[in-house]
Amino acid sequence: MPNQGAATLTDRRQFLEHWGGGLGWIALAQLLGREAGAAQAPAGGGLHHPARAKRVVQLFMSGAASQCDMYDYKPLLIERNGQEFDPGGTVELFQSSPGPVMRSPWDWKQHGDSGKWMSSLVPHLAGCVDHMAFFPSMVSKSNVHGPATFMQNSGFVLPGFPSMGAWISYGLGALTDELPSFVVLPDARGFAPNGPGNHTAAFLPAQHQGTMIRAGRENPIHDLFPPASADFVTPESERDGLALLERLNRRHLASRGGDSRLEARIQAYEMAARLQVTAPQVLDISGESAATKKLYGIDEPITQDFGLRCLTARRLLERGVRFVQVWSGADNGFPRRNWDSHEDIRKDHGAMGTEMDKPAAALIRDLEARGLLEDTIVYWTTEFGRMPCSQGTLGRDHNPFTFTSWLAGGGVRGGTVYGSSDEWSYKAADKPIYCYDLHATVLHLLGIDHTRLTFRHNGIDRRLTDVHGEVITDVLA
Repeated sequence: MPNQGAATLTDRRQFLEHWGGGLGWIALAQLLGREAGAAQAPAGGGLHHPARAKRVVQLFMSGAASQCDMYDYKPLLIERNGQEFDPGGTVELFQSSPGPVMRSPWDWKQHGDSGKWMSSLVPHLAGCVDHMAFFPSMVSKSNVHGPATFMQNSGFVLPGFPSMGAWISYGLGALTDELPSFVVLPDARGFAPNGPGNHTAAFLPAQHQGTMIRAGRENPIHDLFPPASADFVTPESERDGLALLERLNRRHLASRGGDSRLEARIQAYEMAARLQVTAPQVLDISGESAATKKLYGIDEPITQDFGLRCLTARRLLERGVRFVQVWSGADNGFPRRNWDSHEDIRKDHGAMGTEMDKPAAALIRDLEARGLLEDTIVYWTTEFGRMPCSQGTLGRDHNPFTFTSWLAGGGVRGGTVYGSSDEWSYKAADKPIYCYDLHATVLHLLGIDHTRLTFRHNGIDRRLTDVHGEVITDVLA
C-alpha cells in the first residue's frame, strides 16, 4: 500500500497495482486482457476483424438539414413548383398543413467522375463527391428534434443510452494517453437539443463520455487552468492539492468497488494534468500555414467558427483522438441559428450551408493530403430531413420519412449512392435504412462486429445498434 503521507502522484498502473480490490482489480484485469488481446489482434487493428479505419470525425447538423436542398436532386420539384403537393395518402407534418410543392432555391449540377447531382448551396462539398458515399433513404423514428437527435447519436429516441463516440471509446480505447479518446466541439452559439446528453457515456464506464472543448475561446476547457484571481495557486500547491485528492479518492474507492464514476474522476484528474501541457499545443493554430487557414475559411467571417472547429478536429485526430464530434447549429431560440428552417429556407439554409460547406470539404481534402483520410471516417448527418412542400410560403417542415447522410474515407467506396427516396424526396423508396445501419457500418470499418460490442445493463446486453442494424457492404471499398 502506498505511503498515505506521500505528496507525490502515482500513475494509473501504480494505482491499480496497489489497489487490487474492487473496481481497481476489475480495471486491471480488463487492462491486462486488452494488452494480451492486442498481441493477437488482426494486423489492421480492431476488436473482431482487421480494421480499415482507426478514427472517426462526425459532423452533426443540428436542426434538420434539408436533403432536397443539398444532395437529393428531384426534377419533379422543379416541374411541379407551386402546384399542389399530392404524393398520395395523408401527408403527416410536424407543425403545419402541406403547402404547394417548393423547388429548391439553388441550382443543381452533376459533379465528379460519379456524376452525383449536388446543389449550388454546397459547391465545395460538390468537389469531393468521388470520396463520398451518400445515403438518401435514411429514416428516423421521430419528427421531434430531441428524440431524433438522441437516435442519431445513441440509437435510441429516449435518454440514458451511450453515444456512438462513447461506445467506440469503450470498445477500442485510446490511441494516445495525452488526449481524451472522445472529444466534442460544440457550436459556439450553444448546444443542440438535449445538450451534453448527446455525448454521454450513460451506463458505460464514465471515462468514455465526451470531453467538451470550446475551440477559439480563452478558456476552451472548463477549469483546466486556475482563474486569474487565484494568484495564490502555485505549481507546488497544485501538485500537493492533486496528491491530496488522489489519496482521498483512493480511500473512498477502497470501500466502494464498482463505481465507475470515481474511477473516471481519478482518470479525469490525471488527464487534466496532461492536458495542461498538450491542450494548448493542440488548440494553438498559429503554426498552421496561411494556405491551410484559407482552405478552412478561417479568414472569412461566415466560415471562421465552423472552419476553426474542423481544423481543430483534424489536429485532434492526427494527435490520436479516436472520435471527434463537430456540431453545426444550436437550439438557442429565435431567430434560429440552426438548420430548422421553418420560416425561410433560402435565408436560413443559405447561411448555415455556407458556414458548413467550405470547412467540411476542407477537412476531407486536408485529411487526404496528410495521408489520414484512408484510415479516418468522416460521417456527416442530421436528425431528419425537410419536406418537399412549403410551410407558410418560404419554409419547410420536418420530414422523418427520408433524409440524407454521407460517409467518406476510412474504407468507404467513394462516388456511390445507396438507396433512394421517392420522386418527391418525401419518403424513402429503395433500401430504406436507419441510423443502426450506418452505425453498424462505421463499427465494421473500425474492426468491430456491432452485434458483439455489448455491455450488460439492468439484465440486458445493450449495444449501440439495439437489436437492429446491417452493415452496408455495397459502400465498402
